[in-house]
Order: sequence, then C-alpha cells, then structure tokens
Amino acid sequence: MKVLVIDDDRCIREALGVSISLQFEPCQVIEAADGETGLELFFQARPDAIVLDIGLPGMSGIDVLQQVKPASDIPVIMLSAHEDEADIVRALEIGADDYIKKPCSYLELTARLKAVLRRADLAAPNSARNQFSVAGLTIQFASHNVELHGRPISLTNTEYRLLYHLVRNAGFVMSHSALLQRAWGSESYGTDVVRVYVSRLRAKIEQDPDSPRYILTKPGVGYLFANGETIADVRDQEGNAEIRESALVGSAGPAWML
Repeated sequence: MKVLVIDDDRCIREALGVSISLQFEPCQVIEAADGETGLELFFQARPDAIVLDIGLPGMSGIDVLQQVKPASDIPVIMLSAHEDEADIVRALEIGADDYIKKPCSYLELTARLKAVLRRADLAAPNSARNQFSVAGLTIQFASHNVELHGRPISLTNTEYRLLYHLVRNAGFVMSHSALLQRAWGSESYGTDVVRVYVSRLRAKIEQDPDSPRYILTKPGVGYLFANGETIADVRDQEGNAEIRESALVGSAGPAWML
C-alpha cells in the first residue's frame, strides 16, 4: 500500500510516516512539502490514500483536493491547524473523506485512515485496479477504452468521467451533487446536466436505454451502477429504472482485474 502525506511541516511528515508505516504493513509512505509536488506525486506514484494539510503554502490543500477528486476516488483525510469551519465544509463538499485538527494524535489519524479505507472497500486498492468488467461491459482505466461485448464504445471526455465515477462506486448510490463534484468539479452546473449525460451514456452502453441494466436510477437521490443481471428493475412513473433494494442482497459483484 502507498500513502501520500502532503504537509509543509517536516516533523509532522516524518511522524506521520513512522506511525502509518507501523500500522500498515507493508506500506510505502510518500512525502511532499507543498501542493504542487504533492499533486505531481499523486499522478506519478498512484497512492492508495492521501493525508493532506489544508494550509499549504502556495497551492492550498483545497486546491490540491479540487484536482485530485475529479481524477480519482482515492480516500483523502484533511489536516487543519485552525477551526476554520468554512474550509472544512468546503473540503468535505469537494469529496474529502474525513478531517482531523492539528496537533493530532497519530494513533487517531491512523485509525481514521483505516476507517476510510474500509469505507472505500480497498481490500485491494482501487487505484491499483486497471480493469472493470461486468455483464459484457469492460472499462480499461489506463487507456480509457470502453467495450461492450467486445465492441469499442466511443465516449466523450465528460461521458467517460461520469462512467468512471459510477463504476468506481459500483453497488452504491451516488447523489446528483456527488456526481457533479466528481465529474464536473462543481455543483453549479445543476442536476439537469447529470440527467442529460446519463441519458447519453445509456444510449451508448445499454441494450435498451429505456430499461437500463447498468446505470440505474434512484428517484430523487441519484444513480447506481450495478450488475443488471442481479438487480430487478421497476419502472417508475417517469419511465426510469428504480432500484429494488432487496435485489441487492446476495448479488454477484463486478469483476475487478489487476
């Protein structure tokens, strides 16, 4: 496992590195003293989790988070030296998984790191998974290639980003606001944009877009990517597929390939 620690305080970086290494074995801790270097290491090293200070010099932790989250669902814990509620709320809205105030207990931080990794279901870290395959649909993350029963599917960059975040969270309902933050980087575009792009994706990957098997609708909440062979579709009043919660129990999951 790899953990990226981005903090301008060398003592904190070193202490965190020791604490994390003792709690996660084997584990490689990568350090960065500023946001620019941290962002570069994120794309180069492909870590499995990030511990990120909000108050970095130059590029702030919020700025780093805004570039990380549209590219990956990697768990991120924010560190804050001040009780600045606005910054904390902003970080959580962008997609931070947790935050802790400095000075912090390193045992508490590693415990929270374990918790966010469990929530992300990272028995084998998602960042190390190169391929997603379910019911004839295959996505190659490194090349951005998408195939349906062996036939290449052409997607725009926005369509691919939306599909990426849906399949990275397969089996979980993603709200409209979460999809806007992840795929577009802002909720200002409005939920209608999500509906339009979901419709476009369904037209390209669903055998019958009016009765989708892959991208299911949770009315009033958002969307879920799931195995269409194991989830029963119930038509709602708008003609969308509504998720029958009980059908999720015992269903076979998608195949993640290394």
